[in-house]
Amino acid sequence: MTFSYRLALTAARVVVEGRGPVSVDGADHIPRSGPTMIIANHDTPLDALVVGVAARRRRQVRFLAKRSLWERPPLGAVLDRLQQIPIERGRESGGLDAAVEALRVGHCVCVFPEGTLSRGRTLRVRSGAARLLTAVPETQLIGCAVTGAGALMSLRHRPRVRVVFLPHSREPLPVSYEVSVESVESSMRAIRAIAPPSP
Repeated sequence: MTFSYRLALTAARVVVEGRGPVSVDGADHIPRSGPTMIIANHDTPLDALVVGVAARRRRQVRFLAKRSLWERPPLGAVLDRLQQIPIERGRESGGLDAAVEALRVGHCVCVFPEGTLSRGRTLRVRSGAARLLTAVPETQLIGCAVTGAGALMSLRHRPRVRVVFLPHSREPLPVSYEVSVESVESSMRAIRAIAPPSP
């Protein structure tokens, strides 16, 4: 874990844990090394902070994030320093190429397969996560269900944030794209059973 990432985690913990503890279950399912992909629900702008804090005892996490975030100085420079991965909807190849490389060298990458904030809607699972699994079939797939993060942005409610990590058993290598799609969709169904879309 890099010094910059540890520093960012310190700030993230103030936001995420400053008003109460976060309940984390299943973090030991995250392997300490090797290519790993965490997929998570995306209901609030703070989900990435919550996932990073919840996984901190196991791995440094590299998130796929909208390229537009890099257009807000000095945020772009900070994201680069933290080794986050920019991706642009409709032009996924560049971001996915960087994510594939990250997985191939053994990093842990987090993807929000629904692509954007749910805002209470049931969204379809996009293709990016399955394409990553197909490109790096030895990747360990971990689901992550986040609930209660919305209360972090409100002073009227005491946050009760819960994070559950869910391992996914996958077919033996090699893995086809169709099998990867089913793996991601199955994991997202398990995630949404715990964390239904919230506004």
